[in-house]
Amino acid sequence: MFLKVSLYEKLPSDFLIQFYYELKNMISKGLVSKNMYYELGLIIATASRRGILLGKPKDFEQHLSQEILME
Repeated sequence: MFLKVSLYEKLPSDFLIQFYYELKNMISKGLVSKNMYYELGLIIATASRRGILLGKPKDFEQHLSQEILME
């Protein structure tokens, strides 16, 4: 199975977490797009593989299909 490596896999954990908080901040201000939720999903997945647990916004699943989350 081919696994696509994202830019986030290459970032140090502290940068990854900083991006996470920036995206969550933009989402909380209403500056959102479907792509932002997708990027947030990639960050959360990458952090999870590193043993870092990051929460999802309340409306996260509304914006992304389950198939995208499983990629």
